[in-house]
This record gives sequence, structure tokens and C-alpha cells, in this order.
Amino acid sequence: MKKIVLLTFVLITVLMARDITPEKEIRMQGNVMDMTIYGKFLYVGTNEGTLNVYDMENEKFIEKIQLKKIHDFMGDLMNPKVYSVDLIGDKKLLLAEGEKGARELYINENNNTTKIISGKAKLMMQKAKFVDENHIFLGLLSNEIILYDIKAKKSLYLIQLSQSKFSDFALNEDKTQAVIACESGINYLVNVKDGKLIKELKGGNKDNVFKVSFKNGKLSAAGQDRIGAVYDVNGDDIQMFHAPFLIYATGLNSDASQAAYAFGIDNEIAIFNLTTNAKVYNLKGQKSTLNSIIFYDKETLYSGSDDKFIMKWSLK
Repeated sequence: MKKIVLLTFVLITVLMARDITPEKEIRMQGNVMDMTIYGKFLYVGTNEGTLNVYDMENEKFIEKIQLKKIHDFMGDLMNPKVYSVDLIGDKKLLLAEGEKGARELYINENNNTTKIISGKAKLMMQKAKFVDENHIFLGLLSNEIILYDIKAKKSLYLIQLSQSKFSDFALNEDKTQAVIACESGINYLVNVKDGKLIKELKGGNKDNVFKVSFKNGKLSAAGQDRIGAVYDVNGDDIQMFHAPFLIYATGLNSDASQAAYAFGIDNEIAIFNLTTNAKVYNLKGQKSTLNSIIFYDKETLYSGSDDKFIMKWSLK
């Protein structure tokens, strides 16, 4: 039987939450589009055509990959937006804007950047992540998913999950499963190897899910309907957190004991303990609309928004 925990926080719960301001403000040359963490490095894609690598331990940038300029619809030269970034081994993945609004996929390895999917393919790719050294999982605006074989230079499957517009996807830790979110509020759990649907995760959000995070058998969904929903992927339970404004971003820590959500019109981040259902931290100081929240460890997280600032937060 599905168990839905509907959470409305009274004054005493709000007062118990600890207010935190950023430990560090990291300034970028362009607006942050996407972020991911591997090891001690933060990988950041920007609207200035760059992938920047930030050493979180030494607190400095150590690498910058710059894509070539493209032409916009008016024929003017501009830097492409880098919508999605990822890493496996020495390979860095960049999903970027192409000529006149197209989308293109690049791999950077040994200081060489190679285009592996051209804008001529007319694939409106929204997000891309490595599955392994030779395969990439892609989400398209049309809510189609693709498993792309790099060596064979072809798609192993192309499957449309629904007619709803794609929003986001997240892979589990071993990259065998993916959850795809869309504007319907339904989240689709699929097998990455063959694209087959395992189950639908629904009941938490009734409208567009902007972002998802998939850790330790739990899915956190950030909703346009002002609901942050946490699903037990292997069961039926749903926890629901009501926000005062649209929830644009979410992130789970590694063991999914805490969920973070963009929470309120002032771009604050609320962190909830998923065991006690209590709001435990309130992070204040983000300057613009959040698009990324990533836990580095249980006490440290990074957030990016639609501006040139990344915030480092400490929960110690």
C-alpha cells in the first residue's frame, strides 16, 4: 500500500531550522548552466561556452575548456551555452548549443575536443551523461531517451516515454537505472541498458518537475507545483514538502538521509532530514534562481544559479 506523508511545517519546526550563510562565493566568468562533482573536483558548464574545473580542496580553478563560437539566428558570432557536463576517466562530456539553436555533443580528452554528435543530426538534446567509457545516456526535449554508442557512432535505442516535455534525468550510482522527469509530474524509472520502463513514480507532483536527484534508492523531485517529493524507488512511499514558491532545484546527499530544495522567492535552500521529516537548515545568500544543488559530503554542498556565482555551504 502506498504511504504518502504530507508535511506542513508549523512555526516551531521553522524556528528549529538553523540559518546558514555561504562559506565561500566562487565567481565565474559566465553564468552557471550545469555542475557536477567527481572526486575533489567541481565541473561547471557556463553560457560562455566553457567547462571549468574547480579544485575544491585547494579552492582554485585548474582547467578551462573553451568551445568555438557559433552563429545565432541573426548570423552574429556568440559563445555557445554549455547545457550539460560530465566526466568519466580522462574524458569530459559537453552538451552545448550549436549553430542557430541546434545542439551538439563534444568529448574532450588529452586536451583535444571532438564533436561526436553534430547539430545536423537534429537531436534537441537537453542532458547527457556517461554510462561507461563507450556509452552516453541522452535526454531529448521530446521526452525521448537515447543510449549512444561512441565507438559505433550510433544510437542503440531511441524511446519516447510520453508526449510531455522533458525536464531532467538522473542516473543511479552504478548507472544501471535512470529516472526521467517531465512536465506531467510523472517520473519514469527505466533500465539504462535497453531503455525499458521499470515503473512510474507518481503521486507527489501534479505539474512540471524541474529537477531530480537519485541516490541510495530514493528520488527527490523539485516541482513547479511548489512540492518537493521524495520517492522510495523500490517501494511505494512518498514524502512531500510544501514550499512557498516554485521549487527549481533539488539534491540528495549520498545516503539520501537529507534532501535539499530551492525554497522560496529569495532563492533560499531548505534542507530536510528525511528520517525525522524536519527542516534542519535554511541556507541564505544565493543571488539568483537556483539550477544546481550538489552535496560534496554530508557537511558540504555547492549550489549554482542563473548568474556568475557558485556558493559553497558548510553545515558544520
